[in-house]
Amino acid sequence: MSHSLFISDLHLSSEQSSSAALFRHFVRDIAPRAEALYILGDLFEYWAGDDDLADPFHAAVSEDLQQLTARGTRLCIMHGNRDLLMGEQLAAACRAELLPDPVLLDLYGTRTLLMHGDALCTDDVAYQQFRTMVRGGAWRDEFLRLPLAERKAQIERMREQSEHSKRRKAMEIMDVNEQAVQALLRAYHYPRLIHGHTHRPAKHLHPLDGRTCERWVLGDWDSGTARVLRANQAGLHWMTLGE
Repeated sequence: MSHSLFISDLHLSSEQSSSAALFRHFVRDIAPRAEALYILGDLFEYWAGDDDLADPFHAAVSEDLQQLTARGTRLCIMHGNRDLLMGEQLAAACRAELLPDPVLLDLYGTRTLLMHGDALCTDDVAYQQFRTMVRGGAWRDEFLRLPLAERKAQIERMREQSEHSKRRKAMEIMDVNEQAVQALLRAYHYPRLIHGHTHRPAKHLHPLDGRTCERWVLGDWDSGTARVLRANQAGLHWMTLGE
C-alpha cells in the first residue's frame, strides 16, 4: 500500500554519531519504500547558510537524501527553529521541495496541516519575540552577509543562551498552548495536524465546535532512537527505529 513518512527534530551533526547512523539506515533502507518523506524542521542541529554545504558531514547528508529522491521518493523539507536558514541551494542539492510553514495538503483523502510547531508555543513570550525577529527578511539578509565562521560563532552563542534559558523555564511554557492550537484548527477548518518541535511524541484529540481533530506530535532523534509517523489510506501509525 502506498504510504508517506513524517519525521522532525533529527538535530543531525557530526558530534551525534548515533542519530547520524540511525538517519543513514532510515534514509537508505526504509524511506525508499515510501512515495514521500516529509521532514518537518530541525533536520540539522543548526544551519548557518547554504555556503556550508561543502562541510563533509553536510555533504554526506545531502548526498544520502539525493540518492533517496533518485530512487523515486519525493522529499519535502520544512524549516525548523534550528535550520531556518536552509535555502534553495540545499534544496537543489537534496532534490527536495522546501515547504512553507504551515502547509495544508490532502493526505490520502484527509485534509492534513503540517507545521514545525514552534509557532504554537505562545506561552514562551521571549521565544516568540526571538522567532519573529529571526524569521524576518531583514535579519536574515543581514546575518547571511556575515562570514560563515562568524555566523557559526554567533549561532553557538545563541544556542548556549537558549539552553541556559530553557533550564529556567517550566516545561509547560515550552509546550503548545491549547488556545493557539484551537485557533489554528479553526482557521484551517478543522484539519488533522502533524507537527514536531516539542519532542513529546503523542497523538492528541481536540474536541472543537462539535468536531474532533487529531494532533500528532513527532519526536526527536537525540537519544539514538526515533518514532516515525507512517501515513496511508488507513490512517496514521507509529514506527519505532533504533530499538
